[in-house]
Amino acid sequence: MNQKAFEATRNVAIVGPYLSGKTTLLESLLFVTGAISRKGTVKDGNTVGDGAPEARERHMTVEVAAGSTEYQGIRFNFLDCPGSIEFSQETYNALMGVDAAVVVCEPTTDRVLTLAPLFKFLDDWEIPHLVFLNKVDRLTCNDGAWGQRYREILDTLKVVSTRPLIPHQYPIGQGEQLIGFIDLVSEQAYHYHSGAPADPVPLPESLKEQEHTARAEMLEALADFDDHLLEELLEEIEPPQEEIIKDLKMELGADLIVPVFIGVAEQDYGVRHLVDALLREAPTPDTTAERRGVSGTATTTVAQVLKTYYTPQGGKLSLTRVWQGQLTDGMVLNGVRAGGLYRLLGQQQQSISSASAGEIVALGRLEGIVTGETLTTDMGQSALKLPKADTPAPVYALAIAPENRKDEVKLSSALAKLMEEDPSLAWEQHGDTHEIILWGQGDIHLQIALDRLRRKYNLPMTTHLPRVPYKETIRKAASSHGRYKHQSGGHGQFGDVYLDIKPLGRGEGFNFSETIVGGVVPKQYIPGVEIGVREYLSHGPLGFPVVDVAVTLTNGSYHSVDSSEQAFKQAARLAMTEGMPKCEPMLLEPIMSIQVSAPTEFTSKVLQLISGRRGQILNYEARSDWKGWDCVSSYLPQAEMHDFIVELRSLTFGIGFFNWHYDHLQEVPGKLAENVLATNGNGNGNGNSSR
Repeated sequence: MNQKAFEATRNVAIVGPYLSGKTTLLESLLFVTGAISRKGTVKDGNTVGDGAPEARERHMTVEVAAGSTEYQGIRFNFLDCPGSIEFSQETYNALMGVDAAVVVCEPTTDRVLTLAPLFKFLDDWEIPHLVFLNKVDRLTCNDGAWGQRYREILDTLKVVSTRPLIPHQYPIGQGEQLIGFIDLVSEQAYHYHSGAPADPVPLPESLKEQEHTARAEMLEALADFDDHLLEELLEEIEPPQEEIIKDLKMELGADLIVPVFIGVAEQDYGVRHLVDALLREAPTPDTTAERRGVSGTATTTVAQVLKTYYTPQGGKLSLTRVWQGQLTDGMVLNGVRAGGLYRLLGQQQQSISSASAGEIVALGRLEGIVTGETLTTDMGQSALKLPKADTPAPVYALAIAPENRKDEVKLSSALAKLMEEDPSLAWEQHGDTHEIILWGQGDIHLQIALDRLRRKYNLPMTTHLPRVPYKETIRKAASSHGRYKHQSGGHGQFGDVYLDIKPLGRGEGFNFSETIVGGVVPKQYIPGVEIGVREYLSHGPLGFPVVDVAVTLTNGSYHSVDSSEQAFKQAARLAMTEGMPKCEPMLLEPIMSIQVSAPTEFTSKVLQLISGRRGQILNYEARSDWKGWDCVSSYLPQAEMHDFIVELRSLTFGIGFFNWHYDHLQEVPGKLAENVLATNGNGNGNGNSSR
């Protein structure tokens, strides 16, 4: 693809915290560029970005929405991304395929920390990004204090960014009202007009000194990366606008700076100037391709799936970034023939015949292709594999079952499609509790997944908290005897065994052995004894699977006619039923190893949270890869983990997170064990959290 074609496309993700106004900004961007003639609102549920019924019901973005538009001969592909931390996987997948990101945030200092994970991801992957400070009209300022409040917010934003923030604009207020801005590149002042372009006006005399100071700071920040600009500033030479714009484009494209814009998306304030800046300063697709290690000029087609949709009418759609070569309808990629090629405007699809490198389009019916997968026409060993965003560990679970048992056969297929649409979901059929467990990133995340099962696949679900897979073991050894004798005409049944039962060390599992001498139990019947022991241990005297036990067959007797393997199996079960209660059975619970990450200022609260849930603190230390964050390592009972993420987020402005894995089994404390056994009827084999 030639350079001119590359320069005719911009792919931009719109990201930021929940309620910052991302979907409203997308609506305004599409309106001012002419893609739509009338704006919708999140409240009315008629925006381009919130086309999914789950999004409209909750007034929140729950999946990536694409909006394609043209402006001054440039094709813009905007991706509106969810703001809730529970849907961060959607956002991160989309960011892997864009040229730049617009970080939308509110002008409040108390919510800035919610941007920390997003800025961390952008900085780690060196994704160029700028800030759009939205809802600036909500600042409470007296006349003359607008600049001061603006600076306070910028200073707070610097805490979460490792790149220097460079103000591109300066606010103009009149009393308590925001009325316009000054472009620090051109030093031109503008007054806002709702739904119309801002008017150029003379620079207010009262702001000349403040504007000059802000502009000088912008130029000095750019001069850190441009020796020629630095020389001009030292010699007090006014750099031309073209040079400043060139520097902004180069430094933004290299992810060295973060320009900051202001506006009110709901009123279209500042949105046209944002588009103009993206047109002039955002990196072109070839710059992004080079950063990803792709040669945009090669003829072999290379693309990557950023998002998978299952639509009611058109089936499967794969939102795809073309990195190299060209896509055409019907092209075979990774051995699969595409069935349709589209540009997207929310739920609307526009059929196209081809898409060139640098574009983001949707491909139809790529069966077997998943989100993040690299698509290519080259199936050789040397085929390029593009990096993809990591999938976060699941932190919240529900046990699910179809309301209609006849629907069980189609549930696994529907769940597989949900996982394709959202890789941060997972499911399993638990080996101990036999429940189907749906895993995700939080309660809203799972509720939306359940809504989709009902709406898309006609699979309404019942749900409950997953049962804790308690186990039991024994404290002391005992011997037991079991004799099974049954006569019912003809051959009878006879088996007779003596067993020694003793505890093993934690984690040693189960061991069966025999010390039979003289053939008192023939060898062909000994496997039946082991089967009988194992069957009993699946449901011990407390009602749970038994672990860490050794059983030895020491003696017995048989009948030459009536004995059988089945009879010895029954005898073994009788011996275990007699002997196990003598071994002082005790209840065990699974203990998880967890690593909780949060800003340092919340570490004490995290320690209290873990301790308050019977957790054992192992250590905590500063994260080497994340300035200002700590990682707390501990053991935590699984029974205490169900809503752990909910409370953790509540304590940390929604940004704390943890990783976990099963570590070991541990005895349940006495009073708590009594409660568990009482709750579970001493014998159903499963247990809910005692909390």
